[in-house]
Amino acid sequence: MKQEVQTVLVTGGAGFIGSAVCRHLVAGGGYRVVNLDKLTYAGNLASLRDIEGHPNYAFHRADICDAGAIRQILATEKVDRIMHLAAESHVDRSIDGPMEFVSTNVVGTVSLLSAALDHWRGLDAARQQNFRFHHVSTDEVFGDLPFDSGVFSEESPYRPSSPYSASKAASDHFVRAWHETYGLPVVLSNCSNNYGPYHFPEKLIPLVIANALDERPLPVYGKGANVRDWLYVEDHARALEAVMTKGQVGESYNIGGRAERTNLEVVETICALLDARRPRSNGKSHLDLIAFVADRPGHDRRYAIDPTKSERELGWRPQETFESGLAHTVDWYLENGWWWRPIREQRFDGARQGLVGAQ
Repeated sequence: MKQEVQTVLVTGGAGFIGSAVCRHLVAGGGYRVVNLDKLTYAGNLASLRDIEGHPNYAFHRADICDAGAIRQILATEKVDRIMHLAAESHVDRSIDGPMEFVSTNVVGTVSLLSAALDHWRGLDAARQQNFRFHHVSTDEVFGDLPFDSGVFSEESPYRPSSPYSASKAASDHFVRAWHETYGLPVVLSNCSNNYGPYHFPEKLIPLVIANALDERPLPVYGKGANVRDWLYVEDHARALEAVMTKGQVGESYNIGGRAERTNLEVVETICALLDARRPRSNGKSHLDLIAFVADRPGHDRRYAIDPTKSERELGWRPQETFESGLAHTVDWYLENGWWWRPIREQRFDGARQGLVGAQ
């Protein structure tokens, strides 16, 4: 008997992680993917070129704050599951303009939850049982850790430090409230810093690669001592599928790469990879482009995720090490200037091209 294809609505599917999820789910063959994206500055349909026109892929341009539009899409597309990734996600931008983060990450999530609840209530019993609202969040909701001890678990208290992480923490709480109050079947996941192909070039790793290739300085916040756990985006996409399909209703799952590195170590590793693959014309190392700049406000010291629960209950583990994933990433940016150069030159605020910091 042929297994029925499930329809998954992916919000923010034109973004970095969302597009990786769309590509992964369509390639797997077991899902019909409906991508819903507002196409703000970080949304790029070129990231979905490989699946454009696929019979199991559809795109709707819509805002998650528009509950009416969401309700119509849920009904007409006969959505079985929702994976919610749409969010404003850049810490520096949240410091400059926090209200946009409140609007999208908090108000938008509540609007989506309300539409999802109405949709779920209208399903038959079998589809209600199968339905999931998977909310994708970040380790930044937990605040920061000392440099020399501790890891974030699913039981860690919330201590957000930036407007971005505060808005994501609020959205997490609303998702849990919709489960406890209304019975909506939800699962949550909190991930560490992602990297990989199609990463918007205001973020640390792609920005360092692009700046280095363009012979620009590589400014690093403070002394570059801030520590992050890094996760290759395609490993994350596989983990998100596992959470959506195997996760227990009402539970949250931490997803990390077990790959802690200081920001300076990340930049130095990229420089070494570029020295080997694309040497500078003057014969010097890309390391000579590094410059230290004043730290940003509220810069968390260290994030570290314990992914044991996801590994044990979902059977998931990352396939890439930090070294192999970063090598794949550098190679991708070297080979795919068609994707990132137009963004950098036309849509990316040039004033930010000099800022390099942890995400």
